[in-house]
Amino acid sequence: MTRNLALRVAAPLPARGLKRAAVCLIVADGGTGNAALVLTLRAKHLSAHSGQFALPGGRVDAGEGIVEAALREAREEIGLELPREAILGWLDDYPTRSGYLITPIVVWAPNDAAMSANSAEVAEIYRVPLADLGRPGSPEFVAIPESDQPVIRYPLLGTLIHAPTAAVLYQFMEVAVHGRATRVAHLEQPVWAWR
Repeated sequence: MTRNLALRVAAPLPARGLKRAAVCLIVADGGTGNAALVLTLRAKHLSAHSGQFALPGGRVDAGEGIVEAALREAREEIGLELPREAILGWLDDYPTRSGYLITPIVVWAPNDAAMSANSAEVAEIYRVPLADLGRPGSPEFVAIPESDQPVIRYPLLGTLIHAPTAAVLYQFMEVAVHGRATRVAHLEQPVWAWR
């Protein structure tokens, strides 16, 4: 996994008026000795993207770098303290329809890493085994009349998880797990996320 991430070059995109954001794609023990990725369910009272599954992350503050923002968001949202040495690599920037350019940072959380949901932002924390992301037929790509690009979605946790989270999860599996040079910036979000 680390080797595959180190062998590729992430594709940064120019911001072009988009607000910068960063997310932590956290690789952790799934509880059975197998690797899992950490997902959160956003609190229902949030004004933006409430009740959606997401990776810990958010806007990059003024004077803050991408790495600092990603690690800060993991600390604020799920109480996970990670040093810079926990970084395994980067994935491609993903532009959202809601006006953000998201940079995903891949990090490793040690087996004894404590996580607790900050109820102001997160309703629940989930560890999704990599095997669940690699099921046949996952992810799904569907066509919509509003775009020439396919909408990506993952059937996980009893629901469908959409881009940007689905795009980041897909690229992680393609690049880190399978060693493929797959890009995802073109993958579409559902129309309801275009605000």
